[in-house]
Amino acid sequence: MRKFSTVPFKGTPEQEAELRTWLQEHKNMRGVEMPALQKAQEIYGYLPIEVQRIVAAELDVPLEDLYGISTFYAQFSLCPKGDYRISVCLGTACYVKGSGKIFEALQEKLGIGAGECTADGKFSLDACRCIGACGLAPVMTVNDEVYGRLTGNELDEILAKY
Repeated sequence: MRKFSTVPFKGTPEQEAELRTWLQEHKNMRGVEMPALQKAQEIYGYLPIEVQRIVAAELDVPLEDLYGISTFYAQFSLCPKGDYRISVCLGTACYVKGSGKIFEALQEKLGIGAGECTADGKFSLDACRCIGACGLAPVMTVNDEVYGRLTGNELDEILAKY
């Protein structure tokens, strides 16, 4: 089930201008809806309803169509990403070594579920399938920092760094 953000939308006039310019330049392109949503997510980091409304109005397409695309494809997020994006590997090697429990512990500590962002916008939590660090299993990343051989006991210390 797709989650909706509880973090208020904080788009800037500059972001909106960039999106509207792109949409005007490409609105006659066949099949523009998907690239338009990709561009919007590139600009804003996610696809809140406010952004989907802009895209729908500029392209003169039903909002429902855009919502359907944005909720069907896993590449799109309706929730913002935090300043610190935590991703826990749930690939086979990591999962066998306990990454599922690490993921559950982080959900509890942060008070959010998979794909969500904390209300202060500081942390977001996602799962991934493999980051190629199987020898360090179980593994999680915070932005580009890799943490391996996790037991769960070090999570408070890792989170405190951020």
